[in-house]
Amino acid sequence: MEASTADWAMRVGEAELAAVLPRRWAHSQGVRTRAAELARILGKDAKLLVAAAMLHDVGYAPRLAVTGFHPLDGARFLRDEHGADERLVRLVANHSFALLEAEERGLREVLEAEFPLLEDQLLVDALVYCDMTTTPDGERTTAEERVSEIRGRYGDDSVVGRFIRRAAPEIFAAVGRVEEALAAQSRRG
Repeated sequence: MEASTADWAMRVGEAELAAVLPRRWAHSQGVRTRAAELARILGKDAKLLVAAAMLHDVGYAPRLAVTGFHPLDGARFLRDEHGADERLVRLVANHSFALLEAEERGLREVLEAEFPLLEDQLLVDALVYCDMTTTPDGERTTAEERVSEIRGRYGDDSVVGRFIRRAAPEIFAAVGRVEEALAAQSRRG
């Protein structure tokens, strides 16, 4: 992934989110900041993570909301309008255990067929970590506080509320794996 991909992702994210969804844009920028901090454990995939972090919520943009499921809408936009890197598109489509929410929405088979989950566990976990340790305003938080905030914002009986309750153990495990990788890297110096 080229260095310019991160710049491209910033331009696309800003064009789609900044004016119409400024809070979502602030969150995306915070997620991107977390991603940049993980470069030392991701090596060659660090730039891919930064781009995915910047674009993970682009599907919330009103003009892109075809299905109303932002991971799917965002991935289709990146694939169809931008011919984006396949791994980037698959990360956006599957960020933060999107398959579980897709199941709640009756879209799991569609998501799996169009955008299979990447097999690189650390990369997938890294995007979960970045998203789930960033508040809606782009500030740092814990995964536990983030899950609680999402449940409070959407309500436990909503599609998102049901999804986040199901996904919480997986989210916490992914965040833990990234924290372990960071600690191991720090010990190695």
